[in-house]
Amino acid sequence: MSWQVYVLRCGDGTLYTGIARDAGARLRRHEAGKGARYTRGRGPLVMVLLEDAASQGDALRREAAIRRLGRAGKEALISAATAAPAKPKAKRRPRAKGGS
Repeated sequence: MSWQVYVLRCGDGTLYTGIARDAGARLRRHEAGKGARYTRGRGPLVMVLLEDAASQGDALRREAAIRRLGRAGKEALISAATAAPAKPKAKRRPRAKGGS
């Protein structure tokens, strides 16, 4: 089973970053008050970012990188991840040379 890196938005607007093998189950533990001390009493919690990692080491490195981004960087990362993919531009046919 692979690892996951997740970011939660707490009810007070703060962001919490963590790793888990099953981020959904981990979110339920946070909501039940059994997760990290930081998230206790800060509900409701919403998972705003979820990334897969190949190993626990990769997940830990990615978690550390996200934490170093600061709030503005995290918000930009979340926005980029949740934005709809851009529509491909239609190919334009070249104009015929010459003319009348």
